[in-house]
Parts: sequence; C-alpha cells; structure tokens
Amino acid sequence: MNIPNTLTIGRLVAAGVVMLAMALPIPFSTTIAFVVFLAASITDYWDGRLARTKYGVTAFGKLMDPLADKVLVCAALVSFVGIRLPYEPAYSLVPAWVVVVIIAREFAVTGLRLLVATSEQQRIISAGNWGKLKTVWQMVAIIATFILLSIREDFMPYVRVSEKLLRQYDASFVVTSWILSTMVVVITLVSGWKYFADHWDVVTAEM
Repeated sequence: MNIPNTLTIGRLVAAGVVMLAMALPIPFSTTIAFVVFLAASITDYWDGRLARTKYGVTAFGKLMDPLADKVLVCAALVSFVGIRLPYEPAYSLVPAWVVVVIIAREFAVTGLRLLVATSEQQRIISAGNWGKLKTVWQMVAIIATFILLSIREDFMPYVRVSEKLLRQYDASFVVTSWILSTMVVVITLVSGWKYFADHWDVVTAEM
C-alpha cells in the first residue's frame, strides 16, 4: 500500500478516535478530538497531491478517499448532535436534521458510484470540483465548531468568566453553529445534485 492510500486509511482510523474522544469524559477531550480531526483533514490534501504528483492515482484511492472524508465528517457531526451547551439546553450544537440530510446525500452518492462502477461503462467517479468544495466547506465548518467548543469546554472552566458572558457565548455559539450547518447543507445538496446530473445517463440506463 502506497503512502496516499495509507493516509486515506489513516482518516478512517482518525474518525473512530474523534468519536471516542468526544464520548469519553476525560480532560481536554474536545481539544484532543479537534487536533485529531485537524490532522486528518490535512492528510486529505496531501494524499491527493502525492497521488497525482508522485505515486499515481489508484482505483482504491478514487473510491476510498471520498469515503474516508465522509466517515470523518459524519463522525464529527454525529458527535456534535449530542452536545447541548449549559445555557442553551434546548438546542443541540448541530441540528439532527442536518446530519440526516448530509448522511442521506452521502449514501445516495455512494450508491451512484457503485451503480456507475458496475454498469456496462464501468466508470469510477472520483471527487469532482463540487465534491472537493463540499468537503472543504464541511471541514472548515467543523473545525470552526471544534475551536469554539474547545474554548467553551476545555478552557473557559479554568478562567474567571462571568455568568452573563457564558450565556452570551453559548447563545452566539449556537447561532453560529446553526448558520454554518445550514451553509454546509446547501453546498452538500448542490454537490450531490451535480454528481447525479453528470451521470444521469447511466442512472436512466440502469432503470
């Protein structure tokens, strides 16, 4: 297995570490999850670059690279759904419907990839520009959420902060997170539609 594919597998492992860190009640667990997620996100750039410039693009990489991105993103988003801030207990950090829409889109595109790969034309759909843009936006939104959550859970408890400021922080945090989530949903749906539009001939041929 070459280095790009090893990095891809590493992102799958990182997804499990992120979920485990977010689930365990250990000191600085959010910061640990954030650092792991950030490192894994950086490998997404390097495995593609190394594959194109040095090691060559493989069928395994075309299929597993976008899958690893999906698993990593979904691991973080699912973890956020279960988090409610102390002064905003009525709202989860990320709405559940956002994760449902994103996961449904990922299943749909994965199904499209399998359909196209097993069709008579036997194409392999690699991540296009819209797919890459979607991944970048998702990771940027998740990293921003991680930073705000790390500050709230791992650093604010150790400094003197007034209750008023904590209330304001929690309210602003929830609003920011929901805005980022909505933006991610929009670009996720648009990128999914683009995949189906580009390969609709195969879909209709297999009906």
